[in-house]
Amino acid sequence: MENDIEITLEETDAKGRYRAIVDGHEAEMTYSRAGATTIIIDHTGVPNELRGRGVGQALVRRGVEDARAKGLKIIPLCPFAKAQIERHPEWQDVLKR
Repeated sequence: MENDIEITLEETDAKGRYRAIVDGHEAEMTYSRAGATTIIIDHTGVPNELRGRGVGQALVRRGVEDARAKGLKIIPLCPFAKAQIERHPEWQDVLKR
């Protein structure tokens, strides 16, 4: 399921938002920029209708992949994003330490 989820990115100078619409329901993950090389993931929201379908994980994965591609580090303040990154050692190279 997770690989079929289409995720779009909306970005401004200070903030960004990853958005996925599945079966008419919208899920999102938002972040703020902290300087030139760091983003802070501050929120992941998945409606009850999409829970358990890998949508939140797909959003975090996309954020990790984009951060890696752009040479950015992530501070996961959002408890869900933090837990996902902790569960995936292969994503931890982008963590701000």
